Amino acid sequence: MKKGLLLSVVASGILFAGGDIAPVQPVVPAAAPAASDFWGLVALRYDAMKNQTGVNTWKGDSRSYIAAALGVEKELGYGFGFGAELDAAIRGNYKFKNKVERAGLSQLYITYKTGNTAVKFGRQVLPKAVSPWLWSDRTAGVAGLFDYTYNALTIVNNDIQDTTLVFAWVHSLYQNRVNTKIRGNKGALMLGAIYKGIANTTLSTSLYYVPSKGAQPKVISAWGAAETKLSNFDLGLQLAYAKANGSTKSFGVAGYIGTTYNNIDAKLTLAYLNDGSSSLVGAPGASSGFWGDTYAGVFGGDTIAGNKQKIARLDVGYKIPNYGKVYAGVAADKPDTGSTAVAARVGYDFTVKGVAAKIEYRYSKNFASQKNHRVRIQGVYKF
Repeated sequence: MKKGLLLSVVASGILFAGGDIAPVQPVVPAAAPAASDFWGLVALRYDAMKNQTGVNTWKGDSRSYIAAALGVEKELGYGFGFGAELDAAIRGNYKFKNKVERAGLSQLYITYKTGNTAVKFGRQVLPKAVSPWLWSDRTAGVAGLFDYTYNALTIVNNDIQDTTLVFAWVHSLYQNRVNTKIRGNKGALMLGAIYKGIANTTLSTSLYYVPSKGAQPKVISAWGAAETKLSNFDLGLQLAYAKANGSTKSFGVAGYIGTTYNNIDAKLTLAYLNDGSSSLVGAPGASSGFWGDTYAGVFGGDTIAGNKQKIARLDVGYKIPNYGKVYAGVAADKPDTGSTAVAARVGYDFTVKGVAAKIEYRYSKNFASQKNHRVRIQGVYKF
């Protein structure tokens, strides 16, 4: 996919997933319009599932998906530009029948750039690297479609050397043609900073403020992360805090260590959460992914409110030269009440004729001791 305008400034990798933000280069507003950048994808996914929480039969729970997306960005001149993205999907049962069509304008925004400052206004993707509480996971949903996008104002500045400053006002989130307002029309405010002046190290912090409305209290939350590379080891640390008026505070700490030897990589993530009545999940639709995403959706939610949790995850992989990568992982989430949730997966990622393909088996047992199985076959072609 091509990325232009503010997308190239903000849409970088995800923290704790090898992500990075490159400093913005000074931009001189052009008088003449530039050529358009187009991107898109076509995807096919088949999930053979047997969920104890659902029908509990392979025929009853299995799903098929066909999805497509098309986006465009264009510089209009004098620093202005616009972007749009339309995505659609068809969901069916295990026989590709009983299809339900869904389509929506997932992104529609205008941009402005001057010097080292970029402004983006409208419906847009918010990357986790700059907004860890409210962000768009493009790997969720149907092959990267129908994740949350947000109606927001985003301002990014790089005047300070090795530093990216971010301001965002997030009015509402958008999914499946439905807008969900955050605190009515007040929205949420975010200030963030990313510093890369230390060799092989990235420091990040974000502060959120959600104003009160009616019976809904105001919320203040903070998040910070440090990542570094020492010799052949990658190290990371996250800290999080949330407090709502009239509620008990919540906090958490997570860390990881990873390494690569020849074509083998491994990563261990550990986390501790003291989740009071001020949820670390945040506003509706937000997902902290605080402990590095313990196999999204496996545990049926990010936290159990009012509980202490200990979380562990181990991932390993082996790159087969010219033939993709095999991988495996295990995860466990132990609250101080209820049973421990566990998950495991094994899969194979490869590319054939320009199509990114995946075959994966996943098993999970959630907090209610319900067991779920899934075999996923997926192909995505991007252009």
